[in-house]
Formats: sequence, C-alpha cells, structure tokens
Amino acid sequence: MIKAGEVSPPAATTFPPAAVVLMSDPAKMGENVTPADPKVAVIAGAGPAGLTAAYELLERTGVKPLVFESDAQVGGISKTVNYKGNRIDIGGHRFFSKSDRVMRWWDRMLPVQGAPSGDRSLDISYRNASRAVSLVAGGPDPERTDAVMLVRSRLSRILYLGKFFDYPVRLNARTVANLGAARIVRIGASYARARAVPIRPERSLEDFLINRFGRQLYRTFFKDYTEKVWGLPCDRISAEWGAQRIKGLSITSAITHALTRRLRGRGGIGQKDVETSLIESFLYPKYGPGQMWERVARIVTDRGGEVRLRHTVVGVVNDDDEIVAARVMDEATGEVRTVRCDYFFSTMPVQDLVDRLERPAPANVREVADGLVYRDFVTVGLLLRRLRLGAAAGAATDGMVPDNWIYIQEPDVKVGRLQIFNNWSPYMVADPGTAWLGLEYFCNAGDELWSLADDVFVKMAMDELDRIGVIDRNDVIDSTILRVPKTYPAYFGAYERFGEIRAYLDGYRNLFLVGRNGMHKYNNQDHSMLTAMIAVDNIVAGVTGKDNLWSVNTEMDYHEERLQRTGKSTG
Repeated sequence: MIKAGEVSPPAATTFPPAAVVLMSDPAKMGENVTPADPKVAVIAGAGPAGLTAAYELLERTGVKPLVFESDAQVGGISKTVNYKGNRIDIGGHRFFSKSDRVMRWWDRMLPVQGAPSGDRSLDISYRNASRAVSLVAGGPDPERTDAVMLVRSRLSRILYLGKFFDYPVRLNARTVANLGAARIVRIGASYARARAVPIRPERSLEDFLINRFGRQLYRTFFKDYTEKVWGLPCDRISAEWGAQRIKGLSITSAITHALTRRLRGRGGIGQKDVETSLIESFLYPKYGPGQMWERVARIVTDRGGEVRLRHTVVGVVNDDDEIVAARVMDEATGEVRTVRCDYFFSTMPVQDLVDRLERPAPANVREVADGLVYRDFVTVGLLLRRLRLGAAAGAATDGMVPDNWIYIQEPDVKVGRLQIFNNWSPYMVADPGTAWLGLEYFCNAGDELWSLADDVFVKMAMDELDRIGVIDRNDVIDSTILRVPKTYPAYFGAYERFGEIRAYLDGYRNLFLVGRNGMHKYNNQDHSMLTAMIAVDNIVAGVTGKDNLWSVNTEMDYHEERLQRTGKSTG
C-alpha cells in the first residue's frame, strides 16, 4: 500500500548537474511527509501557476507540494534562458498586475529598487489599471544586489512601410506624416462608421477589431500582423481572444489616454485606469522573469517542498471523482514511478491531460481535446556590434533605439516581433557595448518554418532584419535559436466546445486546472498566478466549486473579492 507522497519503486536515479540546485535526494522523492500531516499535492509544471500553487500551499496549509517539470529549468514560458551571459526572455514579460495581491507577492520575492535619494513614487499603467509604487531611499541597489525588481520605461513601436509608428497608434504629427492626410481622413471616417453601426453580433476577432478601430485602421495595422501570429484569417478566430488580450482598448481610449496623460504628467507604477497596451513603465527582475521563478523554486525547496526538473507527468490515475496518483517519468533514465496524491494541480496543456487520464474521458471530451489548437514559437537571438537604425527612428549614434519591442508589420518578412533585451534590463546583456536582440517567429510545430535547420533559420533571420534596414548582417557576432511548443492556446479549432472539457474535468474534486495551458486561456502570468492562489483559497476554505478559477481574466478586474460564502479573504 503506497501512502500519499511515496513513490514506487524506490530506486535511486541520477540528475544532470544543472538540475541539482532545486532537488533533494532523488531516492527520497515524495518522502518527509509526516504521519501528522500526510497530505500531498502533485503539481504538473514549474511555471508561474505551478510554483505559485506550491508556495501558497506551504505558506497557508499543511499540504506538501511535489512539483514535476519536464524542462531542465523552472519558469515555463516565463523562464530566462542564459546564452553565454546574454539572457533571453521568451515573449517578453512585463511585471504589472491590477491585482494588489499579485503585486504584494512579487514585492515579497524581489523588492523594488530604491530611489537615489528621498522617497519617490512612480506610476505604471496596465490593462485599465493604475498604481503607485514607492521607491524608498536605501532600498536595494541593482548595482550591488541581484534580488531586485527594476523600474523600466516602456516603449513599443510598429515598423511598417519602413517607418516607425507609435504602438498603440496615436493620432499625432508623426502618424499623420507617416500615413498622409488622405489616409488619416479615411481612417477617421471608417472609425465613425464603426461606432455608428457596429457589427452585431460580434463573433470573430475581425468583428471585435473593426468595432473598436474601424475597418481602415484594422486593415492597416491589425489584420496582417494578427494573421502572422495565428496563421489564420481574423474572421476565423473567436472574438474571445480580443476580449482576453486587448479588452477596453480602442481609438477612443487611446485619445482619452493621450489627453489625460497631458493633464496628469508622466508617472509611476500605479495607473489602474489605463489599458495594458498603453503601459508607460513597468517592473522587471534584474535578470529577467526566470529570476523570479528560480527564487520561488528555491523558497519552495527550502521550506520542504520538492521541485523535480526533467520529470514529466506521463499518466494520471483517476477514480470516479478524484485524481489518486500520477505516473512520473525521469527524463534522464526513462524510469516511471507512481506518486500518490491528495490534490493534483495541472498546468500541462489540457490536450495532454485528457490524453494521459488512465481511465479514459468520455468520447466527446476526447474529441474536443484532440481538436484544440496551439500556436508555437521560435526565438532567434542575435548579438550585434551595433544596429543600423538612424535618427529618424530615434536611434543613438550606435543605432540603438529605446524600444523594448518592435512589431514588424512589413509584409515581405516572416519575423513578427523584435525584442531588444538591452532595454528590458541592462543586466540581460554580458557586454553593454553590444546589442542583444530576440527575433520572434510564430509557427506550428512540424511546419516548414519550425522544421528549418538551425543554421538556415538563423541565416533567414539575419537576412530579414538586414533587408528591412534594422541591422547590417556583417555586424552579427553570435546567434542562438530556441523553439517553444504550445506557447499560445488558440481560440479556434474545437475551442467553441471547450465547455465540455471543463464540465468533465471540474467534476474531479481534487483536480485544479491552473495557468495558461492548464486552462487553455491566453492568460498573462499574473492571471496564471491568481488561478493558483484561488485554487489554494478553495482548499483552505473547503470550497468545492471551480467557477472562481475560471472567472479570472474574464472581467475588467481580476476578482480579488473575498470568498463570500466563507467570509475568508483572498489577500
């Protein structure tokens, strides 16, 4: 009889040196569960949701978390990849949340940098949110300590027709000059028509964007880029994607933001009334997002939890209404063990979870899961002596521009977005005299782009940036490439029937779907964290329903309300 937290068989295994820092003796996986406190939670995945769940369980319950991560490092898509001292943030992760709970949580892990002198308050804006963060004299100095959150300025622009446009597009002199007065008039008339006669019902992402920006602006700045990201026409993508990612943003909100910004002046880290895409400054760990999750993982292991790298949950043992165990494979040896559990947190793709249930789900649930679609992601890292951008792009003499991201709207290249890691954090770059870029490509695993040989892919990336005038390929010093499967859960395919999966899986009383892929929701990392926090709230409060998990990121605020039925605070 195997008790919760024990493993079978108990033979020892070995791990690669890179994984050892987060692991206790492999032969004792799941031990140290005392008779007085026998409960164990198996957590599939060591990304933001999984590690938040582990930390919250240790902080607020007697449940021991056992975290299993198939990768060789923690963080999921919020990890930081270190290439010869040059760090890559996969997809770019701005640290801001409308949730006070998440902001306080981050501050406990990595405090915000101190002010040079005296107390100073900064505002940042994010997703209809505004907040102030105090920079206290004597706070952590990033030149002297690593455990610090930086305050960074945010600038993103669009490169289109060889010209730079503000992102979001603003009706300023630069935009008028770039587009021309005639096109501006057409855009204004198109927007007026969209406001007067909106598309109803709003079924597709195309409908969503036209209603908020007008057909002319949609075709100019949204259609081609969005279809590059998703590989599908916008009229075949659910409007729910827009509701998740750019809700509340429109020409009206952009104009209102511009006017109120003039009245209030530039500000700090707080702006709860400003959309995500209008953020002007943000918090960022000194060494990228992975630094946050490496720190959390160490806290979890120091407090008695376990984080197992290169271990994959390959099977889920399910009873009538609960998950009773996980089959966990050591990727180094191929050995599979059974780990019993009282709770099971899944951040793995829903498609994989349904496939790995040992007692098969009903046929309709399997059919929907098989039909879920994911978009995959490739980043090419290029290290350069300099950029080739000129004064018209706001570049310095070395060609460096202040952007965090540049959205590439040029139709004759495949690259979708360009990150300049120097501008996320100067500590992301080994030599500050070089430019460290991340070229982001969107594709499907196994397609022609994904399957290109590494050297062919890197050559294509260099040629594309050279062709559109961003770099001279002869200035490239070094390069690397990363492929990330199932980065974006898609709102097409079988997604319209996702409720069938949810209804079935929610019937397992001790199963908690959390995080982006765990819920097949295009969540930011703060949303993913909140789903994990609320799952632990439910365990503490004895709440069996899962509706409050699914409600995260479905309204303008992030559901920080108290659990009304229990009177317990979520903060």
